[in-house]
Amino acid sequence: MDGFLERLKQRKIVQWALAYVAAAFALIQVLDIVGQQFAWPEGLRRGITVALAFGFLVALVLAWYHGERGAQRVTGTELLIIALLLAIGGGALWRFAPGANGPDAPSPARSSAAAPVPATPVDRKSIAVLPFESLSKEEDNAYFASGMQDMILTKLAGISELKVISRTSTEKYKSHPDNLRTVAAELGVATLLEGTVQKAGNEVLINVQLIDAATDQHLWADAYPRTLENIFGVEGEVAQKIAEALKAKLTPVESVSVARAPTQNAAAYDLYLQASTRANRAYDINPLVPAVLPGAIALYEKALQSDPNFALAAADLATAHMNMFFYAPDRTPARLDAARAAAERALALQPDLGAAHYALGLYHYWGHRDYAPATEQFQIARRAMPNSAEVLQSLAAVARRQGRWEEGLAGFIAARDLDPRNTGVNDQLGLTYQSMRRFAEADAVFARSVAIGLDPLDERRIRALNAVTWMGDLQPLREFNAQLVPGSDSYDTAGYVRYMERWWSRDPAAAARIADEYKNDDWIDPDNLVLPRRLYLAQALQAAGEAGKAAAAYRDVQTRMHAALAAQPDSAGAYLALGFAEAGLGNKAQAIAAGERAVALVPITLDAITGPDYLAHLAGIYTVVGATDSAIDAIDRAMAVPAGSSISIATLKLDPVWDPLRKDPRFQKLIADGDAAMQAQPKP
Repeated sequence: MDGFLERLKQRKIVQWALAYVAAAFALIQVLDIVGQQFAWPEGLRRGITVALAFGFLVALVLAWYHGERGAQRVTGTELLIIALLLAIGGGALWRFAPGANGPDAPSPARSSAAAPVPATPVDRKSIAVLPFESLSKEEDNAYFASGMQDMILTKLAGISELKVISRTSTEKYKSHPDNLRTVAAELGVATLLEGTVQKAGNEVLINVQLIDAATDQHLWADAYPRTLENIFGVEGEVAQKIAEALKAKLTPVESVSVARAPTQNAAAYDLYLQASTRANRAYDINPLVPAVLPGAIALYEKALQSDPNFALAAADLATAHMNMFFYAPDRTPARLDAARAAAERALALQPDLGAAHYALGLYHYWGHRDYAPATEQFQIARRAMPNSAEVLQSLAAVARRQGRWEEGLAGFIAARDLDPRNTGVNDQLGLTYQSMRRFAEADAVFARSVAIGLDPLDERRIRALNAVTWMGDLQPLREFNAQLVPGSDSYDTAGYVRYMERWWSRDPAAAARIADEYKNDDWIDPDNLVLPRRLYLAQALQAAGEAGKAAAAYRDVQTRMHAALAAQPDSAGAYLALGFAEAGLGNKAQAIAAGERAVALVPITLDAITGPDYLAHLAGIYTVVGATDSAIDAIDRAMAVPAGSSISIATLKLDPVWDPLRKDPRFQKLIADGDAAMQAQPKP
């Protein structure tokens, strides 16, 4: 061995090795920059690194034979060492390098560049429909391609033997991606449907092709030249052909549903496609609902004017009304009445229409917290639309509202399987973990949303709020606010979080300026509890020492809430806002009565998500009016149930609302006990 080491020194092997490593490292840095600029697949970059590692072994061999000193002879032992190194390096290259002929090597077609091999077997009857490419010269016709993709997807979602990925998860991809295997692996499917749509005047040409992602082979392809007068039913024809290609058998009921054309009216069909494209944009990014969804609703109504028997348009109109009710938020009886009327109209026209049962389920769930009929309607919708992630998500949400937390988690995970890159489903899973005070798991889920989201900035907002409730860390929220661009959608919908960051930072004057800047009447918190914006303004003005302005804002809220309660006597949100207004005006008895009435209307037993939020706010009212014991009792009750998004040890320590309680021994013990419990939580 001593002789061998001496010969290594003579032949300058160490110098050769260091020189090669330095050169290879520099090359990798350059190639990494170039790869990012040209979007090289990750597998290609890994392959280059493996090749350079193999080249290191070759360099050592060359150095041995071409050393400046020593005999040009190797012993049998040395030959064995070199052979083993070459075998290991060559095997690694053969196994991992893209384009090599290893057992997992992809085909040499366009999908081969970087396709990862899925870790688990993929259902051969699984499919994702990629965004259809619009070949129309007129940009205004782009909606037609998006609408046709959605119509085909809707038909496929009704076939129980298929696994169909929801539209939301495919939106980020190109119409014809180069790395099909990568896309398929990310979506968990075996096949992909690509399509193009060209609309010129009255003529429409639809081309579709079903591709086996593993081999890049076309399983089926066809072209559908149509006019607007005879385009009806194309989506059903495509769905039927796909099912045949994937050897999926349709039940008799599914066969009828797939073959049924939604309308025979060209104008109604065109208006419906426009409406659906608008609605999808709002559903993808919920803060856009108030601005975008009213336009979709108007188009659905026009479609129904053109064809009063268009059941699908009526069902989707009902769903749009319920999204306005929940997310706008327009919590009015008129909005609920419009939703119910549209859903019942759809069911009268087509009793087995899954989309109509889904809309009626939302009416019972979001509109009335009436979980039994909501669940019944969602289950009917699920039988009609077995691949609907929205239905699975709604069933999970109902379970969560009823306090069945583990069932809710399982439901959101099942929905994510059908919609793996939908941040909405992912966020609901994260919010469930957050409510259960499993903050580290919530953070991991929210981090995924940031990585996959169409609007990563908005997803950073949700993750940043979790950092506050988890650790009292305001830095991520400050970074989010710093990235907002005035006039952007994200800025226009960020009033609440901009305000709360300043409030938690104990800068009430800045918080008041933010509340005054926004002009919408209501703000909605992470648990969908709606309170007047001017109530937040009054709170900040009072903390900033602007007593007169604060009193005026409180009186304005007081007047408005009395009017709201005259119209809706059982509005828990109105009672809660009134309680805060009365507290701010020094009316202790009225404040407590209003706050307690709000909690009685939405107890935790009725709503395991928003109920604790009401209870935490009641604790805030008690604190403002000096009812310290009642405040701490309410906090104890809220801390004893899953309510991490409403109240946590971190926010109790951070929020100025609780300052009047800080010297109370019971409050101090509550914080100390909570700190001890949090020590068992995983750290970031």
